[in-house]
Amino acid sequence: MSELKTNKISTNDTNNVAIDNALGLKSYTEAQRDALTASAGDVVYNSDNGTIDFYNGTAWFSTSDTTFTTTISYLVIAGGGSGGGTWGAGGGAGGYRNSYASETSGANSSTETPLSINDGTSVTVTIGGGGSSGNGSNSIFSSVTSTGGGQGGGSSGNGSSGGSGGGGGQNGGSGGAGTANQGFAGKSGGGNTDGGGGGGASETPTARSGGAGLSSSITGSAITRAGGGGSHNGGAGGTGGGGQASVNTSAGNGTANTGGGGGGGYTKPGGSGVVILRFTNTKTITVGAGLTSSSATDGSDTVVTFTAGTGTISFS
Repeated sequence: MSELKTNKISTNDTNNVAIDNALGLKSYTEAQRDALTASAGDVVYNSDNGTIDFYNGTAWFSTSDTTFTTTISYLVIAGGGSGGGTWGAGGGAGGYRNSYASETSGANSSTETPLSINDGTSVTVTIGGGGSSGNGSNSIFSSVTSTGGGQGGGSSGNGSSGGSGGGGGQNGGSGGAGTANQGFAGKSGGGNTDGGGGGGASETPTARSGGAGLSSSITGSAITRAGGGGSHNGGAGGTGGGGQASVNTSAGNGTANTGGGGGGGYTKPGGSGVVILRFTNTKTITVGAGLTSSSATDGSDTVVTFTAGTGTISFS
């Protein structure tokens, strides 16, 4: 027989029933709950899941959920590849992945889906370095990895594959392939002209120029990043941090935190990558040791920009 125990039940002016103390529902494991001969409207406490469950006449459903998540829009750009050596081709831009708003992602692909991460769960952030004499390094946010840009080929060499591919050398070197949905291939060389490095938004517009990067307003301002490096003899770097090429030692680095490819000639380094996260300001981020970051507010969102290092973050 069911039994009701109470110290006091009374009416008041604002509620039909007032309870002085906490309401204690009968506790069942999920297996015990499922074994009940339940009627529509029955309510129990599920001790396995920590939820309040109700029966609708057909099945049990939860009315509460103790697992909370934070939904994060991201821009993840890898480090750019270095340019080729003397008389070398331009480096490719770092891979470009974007889930913010309806902006274009790498290689002019569709916007990716923002990540939902369980609060209290640690995930990894890594900022890829620009290649000093080779490909750039990958940048990582949780399950999202952007591939480092490919190195430009030497005077007779092929460009390396990467997020965007490095350009090919002037004596028939092939441009390196880009990574699907991250960046374009580098330009092949020929006719005494080296190829420029591929960019996030395009292949090289001319033989020597670096490919253009992509613009994002994830921080609240439109900024173009992930431009390819120009090839030797003054090839222009692609918009978005691509290095200007040179036949001397005076210029050509990819711009830091854009993933821009390095300029060809004297193996100019690529620019380092960046990870930018945007989420509602009702949530809080905890940044672990090893990461360099800054935080800003744009409207009702928090924007955190990571510019160096590797470590873990979590949300609450």
